[in-house]
Amino acid sequence: MTTRTPARPRRSAQAQPPALEQGALAPETSAELQLIQLLTPEGERIPHPDYPLEVTPDEARSLYRDLVLVRRVDAEGTALQRQGELGLWASLLGQEAAQVGSGRAMRPGDFAFPTYREHGVAWVRGVPPINLLGMFRGVNNGGWDPHEKNFMLYTIVIGSQTLHAVGYAMGIQRDGSDEAVIAYFGDGASSQGDVNEAFVFAASYNAPVVFFCQNNQWAISEPTERQSRVPLYRRASGFGFPGVRVDGNDVFACLAVTRAALDRARSGEGPMLIEAYTYRMGAHTTSDDPTRYRGNDEVELWRARDPIARLRAHLVREGLADDEFFAGIDAEADALAAQIRAGCLALPDPQPLSMFDHAYAEPHQQIDAERAWLASYLDSFGDEEAAR
Repeated sequence: MTTRTPARPRRSAQAQPPALEQGALAPETSAELQLIQLLTPEGERIPHPDYPLEVTPDEARSLYRDLVLVRRVDAEGTALQRQGELGLWASLLGQEAAQVGSGRAMRPGDFAFPTYREHGVAWVRGVPPINLLGMFRGVNNGGWDPHEKNFMLYTIVIGSQTLHAVGYAMGIQRDGSDEAVIAYFGDGASSQGDVNEAFVFAASYNAPVVFFCQNNQWAISEPTERQSRVPLYRRASGFGFPGVRVDGNDVFACLAVTRAALDRARSGEGPMLIEAYTYRMGAHTTSDDPTRYRGNDEVELWRARDPIARLRAHLVREGLADDEFFAGIDAEADALAAQIRAGCLALPDPQPLSMFDHAYAEPHQQIDAERAWLASYLDSFGDEEAAR
């Protein structure tokens, strides 16, 4: 008589690896998450031994203004797309503190490499909102000079800007500059090969770069827990540089931690990874429907951690602002919305031949030939057909 060993049950193709982190709905505390936090959701200031921060009343009010105006720019972008004036819009709703705090930590000479959602960083670097709208309207490729603002053009390819940032950081390192670089990306991009290659080169060459990951919990429709079995900030240790997790809805903490990381980089101590633990309140882009993959309970939980409400609570708690101040900021936001809406609608469509203008910095024989061919082709339609 023979016996058979029972066959092992096949693992279902739909099975997911067990999550090692608590889900997004869990009521975690900052201690459980190992978050660096300087401002509680109730608006109370708390000290941190490694990241002290002195903020004057004027600075606190200025940060609040940044947050409110950036959110209004974002709201107008979404509204304009819904009305057919933009082809697409990537909302930052809920991530204002991460962007404004880290952006305000930069010195004028520091250089930022964004994705396509860093409207708050663009704001603090002095990029006019109309330039962002023009890009999503399809009438320009960004419209600002990266070297004037020290803010690179938006990057659509997921994660590629981290390699650009490291390359730039290696360049200024060899120039003997005391500037630093910051590369923005999302939790989904952390799974891309480009980001991991950027980590390798940054560590190998001790490049003066800060990697700022906005972990907004969702890479389009996939939660972070399906991408990484450890907290994202802990990945840095495998490449040989430190990583920290900061409360991404705390503008003070984002400011303090990013400032320290940039100072560390420019002093020759190499790269650092900051994971800003935040949440994308809206859709991934206006082409996305988040109700298909996440519940309203999750959104409401994070709504209670709203970065603007948190800073407002602090200003009221400490007697740093009154109703007149808040009303004035709201009025300024209304005026900004009207200005950028009118500016967007007035943007002229580009001329067809302008597509060749910035293909190369110097004259290029092939480009010149292609421009001449297209000009001739367009002329062949005649005035009547061209006017249609």
